[in-house]
Amino acid sequence: MAAILPRTIRRAAEAALSLRSVPLRGAGHLARSLGGGSAACSDAGTASVEFVPWHNGGGILHRAASVDPTAVVEAGAVVHSGAVLGREVVVGCGAVVGPLVSIGQSTRIGYNVVLSNCSVGEFCTIHNGACIGQDGFGFFVDEDGQVKKKPQMLYARIGDHVEIGANTCIDRGSWRETLIGDHTKIDNLVQIGHNVVTGKCCMICGQVGIAGSVTLGDYVTLGGRVAIRDHVSIVSKVRLAANSSVTKDIQKPGDYGGFPAVPINEWRRQTANLRLFSKKDGVKR
Repeated sequence: MAAILPRTIRRAAEAALSLRSVPLRGAGHLARSLGGGSAACSDAGTASVEFVPWHNGGGILHRAASVDPTAVVEAGAVVHSGAVLGREVVVGCGAVVGPLVSIGQSTRIGYNVVLSNCSVGEFCTIHNGACIGQDGFGFFVDEDGQVKKKPQMLYARIGDHVEIGANTCIDRGSWRETLIGDHTKIDNLVQIGHNVVTGKCCMICGQVGIAGSVTLGDYVTLGGRVAIRDHVSIVSKVRLAANSSVTKDIQKPGDYGGFPAVPINEWRRQTANLRLFSKKDGVKR
């Protein structure tokens, strides 16, 4: 796909720039090869290319997209049908804004970001390579023993002033929409499963994995490589130490750590006792 997309973009841009000199039949063929179609523009049956160059940045966009004149769509970026880009939005090279995606004012989209089935709020930053709105990991085994895919039909909603790190993935919802609260900050290489809901002002460090249908309150902090099992709820103002694993609901604010995660003082006692036990066991041997 990465190799095909630049060629498609280049062909679309060249076709749009030379549209006036392209014969009718050639223009229609090129539009069909890009996945669009030719439309009658006058009684003479003039065809039009569905994707056209954007004046501010050199990217291309679908004629049915709604893009504010102040928005920048850089070379190599593609904006699809029905997408909405607000004032002063910047879409970096190689990014793809899918059909019906909306992006709020002053949001910056990094290089090679893919947005589909989602909305992004105002004043957000999405760093290079992030993917938002793709299908979640939902399957079941039917009566015949075959693995079947569960429908993933809902959206991912990103709040205002959210920052999402490079190569982070946020899946769309299946039974409820995936929601990222306002002012939440997400590090690189984070996986957020379908139906996850986070509150406002959460801090999620690198390599965290949040399974489907998790609910986080406000001001939750997850240290590096924290893992949270599916359908767990965590109240507001909880902090989890790095490498912790949450296997059940956390109902009281505070600091937690370990596997499974327990209150931080209990985890420290467990760690100290394990060290003492290991030393005594080594002396006996």
